[in-house]
Amino acid sequence: MSYGVNVTIELCKNAAKALKGEFDIEIIEKHHNEKKDAPSGTALMIAKEINSTMNNGLEFIYDRYGKGARKHNEMGIYSLRGGTIPGEHLIVFAGKDEIIEIKHTALSRKVFAEGAVKAVEFIADKKPGYYNMKDLIKEMCS
Repeated sequence: MSYGVNVTIELCKNAAKALKGEFDIEIIEKHHNEKKDAPSGTALMIAKEINSTMNNGLEFIYDRYGKGARKHNEMGIYSLRGGTIPGEHLIVFAGKDEIIEIKHTALSRKVFAEGAVKAVEFIADKKPGYYNMKDLIKEMCS
């Protein structure tokens, strides 16, 4: 997985914590026209990580349609498929009279391999144990 996606997830979690449920959250993801799953695993991971910071109180709504007002405890997740887009995730925090957007765009699939290499380099000198990208980001930020 891309290092940038993991940084994006941490940014979103921090935004969700800071906004304390006062903003509506929606995720829009775009991928190439041959991608089989929708929403993408990355979009679901972003949604689950945000939800975990909010005591898992959000209901995921996929490709919103129909009538009725948006409920406060919903998070919309939308999928677009077209062309050769390697991957794009836009997380929208919509509040009263203001919007915050956090976006990650993969311009090439190389970023996924490079993220794996970065992770291997990170654990190369570590003691045996369980590590994930959060550990790498934490070390990079210290």
